[in-house]
Amino acid sequence: MTATDVLDAAKAAGLKIVTAESCTGGMVAAALTDIPGSSAAVECGFVTYSNEAKNGLLGVSKETLASFGAVSQEVALEMAEGALRRSLADVSVSITGIAGPGGSEFKPEGRVCFGVARTGYPTHTETLEFGAPGRAEVRRKSRDHALTLLLRAITQDP
Repeated sequence: MTATDVLDAAKAAGLKIVTAESCTGGMVAAALTDIPGSSAAVECGFVTYSNEAKNGLLGVSKETLASFGAVSQEVALEMAEGALRRSLADVSVSITGIAGPGGSEFKPEGRVCFGVARTGYPTHTETLEFGAPGRAEVRRKSRDHALTLLLRAITQDP
């Protein structure tokens, strides 16, 4: 599965994509827009590294951030849904996690939460534990998983 597969599926379905990224810093949007013709399927991308950006740009509630922390499925859900509301896109993916180095006993390095939303469907969230293979590897794996989630969301039956 590649970014080209995601774009081809989105174009075929007539869908526009938006990304909402934290720990990947725009890597999903970059993977998609590296491909010529991506403007036919990519609407925009949000890089919301701080809690203030998550709240201000995507509408993630301060209460959710305070209660669950930025690295949570609850925040990933609000990021994905907020990206759809604040764009003209039809499908979104969100990523928030701890790429490392660091982390804590409760939120270890390599924990990444994802959200994927599509107009007319329930929002899906999940958390993956990549371990501590290093910052670059966690970010790469997160980008690749987000592309997989996008492809699934785009190709699901209406």
